[in-house]
Amino acid sequence: MAQRARRKRRRSRRPAPQRAPTPEHPPAPGRSRSEARNAQARARLEPLRPGERPHAVTVAAVVATVFGAGNLVAFAAGLTVNGARPAVTLVVGQSVVLLVAAWGMWRARYWAVLGMQALLALLIISFALFLLIAASTAVQILLAIGVIGAAGALFWFLVKAMARIQMPERR
Repeated sequence: MAQRARRKRRRSRRPAPQRAPTPEHPPAPGRSRSEARNAQARARLEPLRPGERPHAVTVAAVVATVFGAGNLVAFAAGLTVNGARPAVTLVVGQSVVLLVAAWGMWRARYWAVLGMQALLALLIISFALFLLIAASTAVQILLAIGVIGAAGALFWFLVKAMARIQMPERR
């Protein structure tokens, strides 16, 4: 008898599976409004069709390709930074990371979009620090704000694209 009572108590502690709130199924009393909104947003997402790639991912792939190839071309042309040539390993390493990310995003891979977002976050942070610490001319300030704005916008649009990429097929 005591075992049955314990089992009953264990079962009653487990939360019931939650459904996305709809007019037929209002949100459960214990759920917050933000959880309900999140569930509605997930329900509205459509999975990618075979061969489909979100526009933001295509833009990010093109940007990564341009900057990855541009690094190599600039290095081959003899470009100097502050009067010195950068190390070959640095230029090739950055270019390889960008080109691999571009290839992965072109194939709509989740890991590539996540990696590109990490690179964009580092870019935003580094330019924000540059803006706060070292920017002294109007050109430097405008350049930093422009890079932060462009990278931030691309980062924002990649968030929804990542949700669609990882979303399983509906049956």
